[in-house]
Amino acid sequence: MQSKRIAIVNRTAPHGTSHGQEALDMAMVAGTFGQEVGLFFIDDGVFQLVKDQHPEAALRKNYSKTFAALEFYDIDTLLVCQQSLLSRGLTEADLCVPVEVLSSESLRSALAQFDHIVSF
Repeated sequence: MQSKRIAIVNRTAPHGTSHGQEALDMAMVAGTFGQEVGLFFIDDGVFQLVKDQHPEAALRKNYSKTFAALEFYDIDTLLVCQQSLLSRGLTEADLCVPVEVLSSESLRSALAQFDHIVSF
């Protein structure tokens, strides 16, 4: 039996809520159990991947370093919306891990390939 593919869509900034940390935790748990996971970063969710974050001033934990550990969970599908990056003045060079940057249309097509979609 083939495992179901799970897409986790990140739409929120990293430190205003716990959504980003919860999405990352969910991805790692699913990966631990052999599920195929894809992480999508759209809208303010792209800020979760920015290098050198310092959320301690807001009394939040810096979980961005955990993205580098995703490969140990066999999670290598990290897709980022090109328009979201551009509209926030970011480029791939600003991000803490390698990602695939896609147009909105290509991102929707990639998302359609997954069996389950969870949005944070």
